Amino acid sequence: MPNSILIIEDEEMLADNIRIHLERHQWETHVAHSAEDGLRMLEEIHPDIVLTDYMLPGKTGLEFIRKALATDAQLKLVMMTGEGNTQLAVEAMKAGACDYITKPMSLAELKIVLEKALGHAQVEKALSVFQRRQSRGSLDAIIGESPPMVAAKTKVRQVLEAEKRIRDNDLPAILISGETGTGKELVARALHFEGVRNNWPFIEINCASLPPNLLESELFGHERGAFTDAKDRRIGLVEAAEGGTLFLDEIGEVDLSIQSKLLKLLEEKTVRRIGSVRDRKVNIRIVSATNRDLEKMVLEGSFRSDLYYRLRVITLTMPPLRDTGIDVLHIARFYLQNHASRYGKKGLHFNSEAEQAMLNYNWPGNVREMRNMLEQVVLLAQHDAIGPEQLMLSSCQSGTAVQGENDLNRRTFSLEGGSSSPRIANVEQDMVAKTLEKTDWNISKSAKLLGLSRDMLRYRIEKYQFARPN
Repeated sequence: MPNSILIIEDEEMLADNIRIHLERHQWETHVAHSAEDGLRMLEEIHPDIVLTDYMLPGKTGLEFIRKALATDAQLKLVMMTGEGNTQLAVEAMKAGACDYITKPMSLAELKIVLEKALGHAQVEKALSVFQRRQSRGSLDAIIGESPPMVAAKTKVRQVLEAEKRIRDNDLPAILISGETGTGKELVARALHFEGVRNNWPFIEINCASLPPNLLESELFGHERGAFTDAKDRRIGLVEAAEGGTLFLDEIGEVDLSIQSKLLKLLEEKTVRRIGSVRDRKVNIRIVSATNRDLEKMVLEGSFRSDLYYRLRVITLTMPPLRDTGIDVLHIARFYLQNHASRYGKKGLHFNSEAEQAMLNYNWPGNVREMRNMLEQVVLLAQHDAIGPEQLMLSSCQSGTAVQGENDLNRRTFSLEGGSSSPRIANVEQDMVAKTLEKTDWNISKSAKLLGLSRDMLRYRIEKYQFARPN
């Protein structure tokens, strides 16, 4: 993607000479002839660097610098001053300019000054990304030592080691699958922050959180006037992830019209803003995640087969919590202590009955369900010992642990057997079906009426193989 610059110069011939010279060196240039016009253009184009003269009609270049930095403190500005105006240059630097150049100047010298300023901007951007790193961006943040979890983490480490040997840094797309709440985002973060692109941005978006038209604009950006509310030019998340990773969570929810654009992005490494006629080269790696069966969606025609095969160059699968045996207790203890520290409640622990109840539970919402449930438990805890009655586990998802040598890893659940389980399952199935029909399949309203989270309701929809009527 070319570097962009806003040139503020009232001498039209000089402005044109600078513009032509920089365009020959692949810069994207914009020109304003006054400080007022420059301030208006800043809101539209968001350039990498601004080059401004001091002597301008109306506001001076110094006043422009102060106003521009008041709205965007990270903006890089270079001041042009007349020969002998060293004091003005000093004032410009004090006001926030990163460099200055005196007239008359050579265009080659100007290019060197601008590239130096651009280098400072890139270093600051990388430092900012580094400082924003979270402890969650590590494979060690994924708790669990059960065979399924060890296998999943081993494969992630193998991918990371293999990527270090890729010479051109053109990393393959990765698809992470697994039920909701199994830690797919943690894996995506580990792939980025422990990988070769860790000095650059990690940008994530939940594809189910926006309607198709807004998702398209959010991903690809738009030009001013591209649609009714497009009052400003805006880069999308694809361009914002330049050099780093774009994480597309819930990729299975993406509309077919956007799928074709994602395919082009993967194949050609280009992006076109809405309303633009120009493709821009981008250098990003794409990691996506889904809790849906994309192969089934391909067969049904709701997901493009060519995009599916491009997204799953490497596939990683996160196991559900119910298959991780004793890891259930390790994770529960971790979140109990985490929430206890946050709320200032020391000494909290599970009694043996609570631990057995958690081992017997089916965890339809997996780790996310556990984390949220335990936060409420800690918040309401009156005593140090946490019993099963405080855990708020659904009786419909509980079962009995199988006794024996590996009873923590082999469990059966009440919905799979027992004289009373069919009646419980049938009641739940009928209740969910009637609520969905009552709300015309509005997931949020249905979940609220049933006292469930959206994820838990989606789990039941998939479990009972409900399909929305046409």
